[in-house]
Amino acid sequence: MPTTAASSRRRRSRLYRVTAALVVFVAVACYMALQYLSGNRGSPRCTVGPSDGGEGRTYTLSPEQAANAATVSAVGTTRGLPERAVTIALATALQESALRNIDHGDRDSLGLFQQRPSQGWGTPGQIMDPVYSSGKFYDHLVDVPGYSRLPLTVAAQRVQKSGFPQAYAKHEPDAALLSAALTGREPASLTCSSAAATAPGPGDAAEVRADLVRAFGRSVLPPAPSSAGAAAASTVSVPVPTEDGGASRRGWELAHWAVARAGTLRIDQVSYAGRVWTADTGWRTEREDSGSESVRMRLVH
Repeated sequence: MPTTAASSRRRRSRLYRVTAALVVFVAVACYMALQYLSGNRGSPRCTVGPSDGGEGRTYTLSPEQAANAATVSAVGTTRGLPERAVTIALATALQESALRNIDHGDRDSLGLFQQRPSQGWGTPGQIMDPVYSSGKFYDHLVDVPGYSRLPLTVAAQRVQKSGFPQAYAKHEPDAALLSAALTGREPASLTCSSAAATAPGPGDAAEVRADLVRAFGRSVLPPAPSSAGAAAASTVSVPVPTEDGGASRRGWELAHWAVARAGTLRIDQVSYAGRVWTADTGWRTEREDSGSESVRMRLVH
């Protein structure tokens, strides 16, 4: 039979543990309440989902991941490749690097697709360039006969030659949703919160134009204005063709690219076809801006 003193010690020990747990719980609750009241409700994030804001599958990722995904998509569509190719590329990058441009990996693997300089994918500097590494992935993908009709895991594995080929499959639903938005196909839409705040300082129109050309090619933009006034310095306008007098898939592709790259390029507003995006409000309809002839990007100033 345990002594009365031993029983008392066990009761006190349990009481201390319960009290400590309650203290931790109250501290966490107070911290979350303070974060909510101060307006700091989480780190910046991007969400892709139904364009009308209704019910449907959604996928959340960081601004860094969204920016890299936008580059992967732009390189693919600029080559005239179908949405399926972009989906395969995005699923591959999600598995290989979680869509982060990392400078390490298995052996000498680098970048979004974990390509290896020793295996002829390019120099380390080239592979760490998302435009270059995306292009090299597509170079190999299009050499796979019938890649667009193959299961995603098979197509990706023919390019990557991974030790875990089935791992690509789990990323296909998210990659398909993301590629639908980034290639401009309805009903998917991409929005980012607090994206412009992720990079300090004012936006640079020349930097935005250079990034557009690197991703989409020189034909994406008209010749630069000979003299840049205040409006030209704070806004980049990209002309797009209309379809049946209305918004085009190309227009929404460019608009979503701008939203995804907003944090990197310090874009605080994107407008196209009567809809306007800001980091604070997301996408909203603005009837006074009903034109669909260009995508306009207003920079942080």
